[in-house]
Amino acid sequence: MKPATFQYVRPESVRECLEYLSMYGDEAKIIAGGQSLIPVMNMRLSTPEYLIDISRLEELNYIRHEGDFLHIGGGTRQIDVETSSLVKTYNPLLRDAIRHIGHSQIRTRGTVGGSISHGDPSAELPLILAALRGEIVVVDEEETANYTADEFYLTTLLTALEPQQMVSEIVLPVLSPQAGYAFIEETRRQGDFALVSVAAVLEIDSQNLITKANVGIGGAHEVPYVAEELEEYLIGKEPTDSTFEKASEEIKDSLEPETDLHGTAEYRMDLAVELTKRALRQAAGNVEGALQ
Repeated sequence: MKPATFQYVRPESVRECLEYLSMYGDEAKIIAGGQSLIPVMNMRLSTPEYLIDISRLEELNYIRHEGDFLHIGGGTRQIDVETSSLVKTYNPLLRDAIRHIGHSQIRTRGTVGGSISHGDPSAELPLILAALRGEIVVVDEEETANYTADEFYLTTLLTALEPQQMVSEIVLPVLSPQAGYAFIEETRRQGDFALVSVAAVLEIDSQNLITKANVGIGGAHEVPYVAEELEEYLIGKEPTDSTFEKASEEIKDSLEPETDLHGTAEYRMDLAVELTKRALRQAAGNVEGALQ
């Protein structure tokens, strides 16, 4: 299939892009890499009158380390995040998650802002953003606004982004050098969308007690899910298989997976519990002294 007729616009700056968005409103869509937008346009699920191409806006293409945070521009290619020395040093969990996105050809074209804006609950970048309590920076002609993942993602493929707005960057915390981390996902085939994915970060003190936990689950809820009840359960406990077994059961009361062509809700729930145990065990194993 081919997309419906549209008019192509290529702004020379973010400011000009925002002017077009203000002018055309919900009749316009932004395209950068096109890995999410073009398939839905080809199926006529989206029929914008105007396509605004921001792929050459260098002011959206950056990775910066500032204090305790990484700032990544919305136009940054996923492959550039994957190969960034800054990301490897300051947030290797993000690098590991990026490597699960499609294939290298997809990551070469796909952008950070595109994945964040699309709002697929099985996508890797929204999950990392949610698990690490990162922020999404959104701009329009009048103002800049910062959203957490729970504020930005409303339900499946629906975000708080207004027609006149665009994602300018994401902000993620730097991981502690003492933190252990893990990213695990299950797919039907390599490069497919995740059936379920789990991101976990643990910090463990000299007494072998968990002092901090971040756990997010993708593909098993209508939005990227932050397992707050599981995180709270882990604090102050030893990082043992028994602890992780009991902690993983905590998600059953609040996680709400759905049945689709690729798996039942029950299967996704069981998968979420199992992958959570594995991710916790792997994250703890990356911290010296854990599970000894």
